[in-house]
Amino acid sequence: MKKILLPIIAVLLINLTAQAQLKTDTSKVDPTLKGQYQLLLSKSKTLNGYKLINPARLSTFWQNVRDSLTIDRKQLAATKKKIEDQGKEISELKKQISGTESSLASSNARLNEISFLGIGFTKSNYNLLVWGLIIALGAALAIIILRSAKHIHEARYRSTLYEEISQEYQNYKAKANDKEKKLARELQDERNKLDELKNRGK
Repeated sequence: MKKILLPIIAVLLINLTAQAQLKTDTSKVDPTLKGQYQLLLSKSKTLNGYKLINPARLSTFWQNVRDSLTIDRKQLAATKKKIEDQGKEISELKKQISGTESSLASSNARLNEISFLGIGFTKSNYNLLVWGLIIALGAALAIIILRSAKHIHEARYRSTLYEEISQEYQNYKAKANDKEKKLARELQDERNKLDELKNRGK
């Protein structure tokens, strides 16, 4: 029985001392996988060009590698999900931006468009039309004023002529009336004379 227990106790002691030494070794060394790998190599023994590695250290290292891989995979999955979510968010934002840009463009088009007599004009064309109409109306008004002034001058001239002719006619009429009265008197005088002569001849 001692023969069986002694090797088991020796293996357990070796295993416990190896784990205790591994704990003390890992507390002194870089906790990254690279540091653990270098510690594993430095604590291993070389025999005929081969490295003899403590199985407890190797299983601890392998467990740490698996844990690191699991954490990295979880982080990678979370990062991929985050990237997908951000991609969806970006596409939604792009849709919103394109919608906003189109509504902004239509708003700008509506702001730049002015309806005149039921016809849509841009502001620049509307300004050209309005100024063209103002200039045309101003030119028409100037022509009308010039023509009116000419006609007014002509009317005054003709009125003056009419007044002169009317005055001359009135003068002529008065002279003709006087002349007629004079001739009528003279005629009456001659008739009277003729009657006297007739009365004497009887």
